[in-house]
Amino acid sequence: MFMKNIVTDILLEPGLENAHITLHDIDAARLTTSQIVAQRIAETTATHPTFTATLDRRTALQDADIVITMLQVGGYEPATRIDFDIPKKYGLRQTIGDTLGLGGIMRGLRTVPVLLHIAEDMAACCPDALLLQYVNPMAINGLALARLAPQLRHVGLCHSVQGTAMDLARDLGEDPADIDYDCAGINHVAFYTRFEKRHANGRMEDLYPRLKKLAETRDYGRGWENCANHVRYDMLKRLGYFVTESSEHFAEYTPYFIKANRPDLIEQFEIPLDEYPRRCLSQMAEWEAQAEALTSGGALTCEKSVEYAARIIAALVLDKQDKIHANVANNGLIDNLPENACVEVPCLVDAKGVTPQQIGALPPHLAALMQTNINVQQLTVEALVTGKREHVYHAAMLDPHTAAELTLDEIWSVVDELLEAHGDAIPELH
Repeated sequence: MFMKNIVTDILLEPGLENAHITLHDIDAARLTTSQIVAQRIAETTATHPTFTATLDRRTALQDADIVITMLQVGGYEPATRIDFDIPKKYGLRQTIGDTLGLGGIMRGLRTVPVLLHIAEDMAACCPDALLLQYVNPMAINGLALARLAPQLRHVGLCHSVQGTAMDLARDLGEDPADIDYDCAGINHVAFYTRFEKRHANGRMEDLYPRLKKLAETRDYGRGWENCANHVRYDMLKRLGYFVTESSEHFAEYTPYFIKANRPDLIEQFEIPLDEYPRRCLSQMAEWEAQAEALTSGGALTCEKSVEYAARIIAALVLDKQDKIHANVANNGLIDNLPENACVEVPCLVDAKGVTPQQIGALPPHLAALMQTNINVQQLTVEALVTGKREHVYHAAMLDPHTAAELTLDEIWSVVDELLEAHGDAIPELH
């Protein structure tokens, strides 16, 4: 999905039509399919890139200017199934499980080592390249890379800020091109501190009163992947600001919505439990069907996505100044979040690089909510840095959703089961 979208975006970006793109995978069949899809994108867009494909990562990275990662360590089978099935035995239900919670912790533990190997290869093959990192858990990955690969130039990218802005414009019946906003926080828990419409005469209209009216009446559309949007609109009523990531994600970042003894909440907020496994199966089937259709000459639709990668490349290579939102080390960007946190902030991009913008202090209650997630991210990274198993227990113990559902003994036990089930996919911890 990401490969198709980003290759399409690059080739549709003026000035990048003749780009050289190298595709890399560890699976030969999947790599062949990706190469066929990429070539069909070029034909459909009437562009003239050059493609190479290789199973050797260092060959792929040699002399690269930009490196884009989109990977899932362990795949749906067995890793995602393990992350969902074992907590479910303890009565702990998840929706997505790739960012926070037990699923996010385990995914971080098995993903960061792979990203560090990529960083080592980049240091040898393309030390000046910029890594555009699309892999979850975004904040854990970004924080770990900042600590363990300080020489690496990297930013974490997500579509939640710009995607949600488009969703809100749709809910309000407005043209997304007329919307202007300020947004900052941490990945998946960033908030629009300003959300306005720019009128033809230049007047700016605060759209929050209209959004809050929608929250009261429930007169809004569905969110990402057609899931209900009730969680986020309810949090708007409680916090006064709208959060960027989807309701199915946000339901498991907090202790309020998914409770084993409150099935009425699941119904009231239409929370899709086990959504990520369902989504994985759907996307795998879609990819296989698309690959079969394309290899037999089927039609391909190519439209620009909301992803930032192509815009960043154009800004860097062609000096087209742009503004994006990216995930970077805090380093004083947000005053009331820790220095050793990975934050999502607006960034200016041009030929000089990606320059994060200082935010100052966020509203205190928003920063406090983010801190509950940052605790888990920091402790997961601490486990990776020190090799100490105890920090995995502590990360799970401080996770808002896990702590609301399980006892301390259950938390220790479920962590042990998860680590054992994942085996050598996770570094040995003592």
